[in-house]
Amino acid sequence: MKIIVTSIFVQDQDRALEFYSEKLGFIKKEDIPVGEFRWITLVSPDVQDGTELLLEPNAHPAAKEYQKKIFAEGIPATMFGVEDIRKEYDRLREKGVQFTMEPTKMGELTIAVFDDTCGNLIQIVQK
Repeated sequence: MKIIVTSIFVQDQDRALEFYSEKLGFIKKEDIPVGEFRWITLVSPDVQDGTELLLEPNAHPAAKEYQKKIFAEGIPATMFGVEDIRKEYDRLREKGVQFTMEPTKMGELTIAVFDDTCGNLIQIVQK
């Protein structure tokens, strides 16, 4: 068994697609109309046949509440791995990404957290 798709709730699929592709550099893999929403997935440019990230609309009240509460508590919705966190931090800041935590060493990991402008905090980590 393997993970093929993981999802993240977003407030606006178009804005999320723009942020995740233009700011973060992910590549759109699927964009299929499904009723009033779309099945939009992205992949890492380095592993285009790897796990897909689904930009899931937070239309359901439970999804909105979950997203709102973890954001308010400062809990990242997901985590992305990077090779060089300082380089990635600088690259994203140059693109206007707002960080809530700059690169911080925690044991053998270094982490940073940013706001995806779609209702989520996202953590990047360097092992």
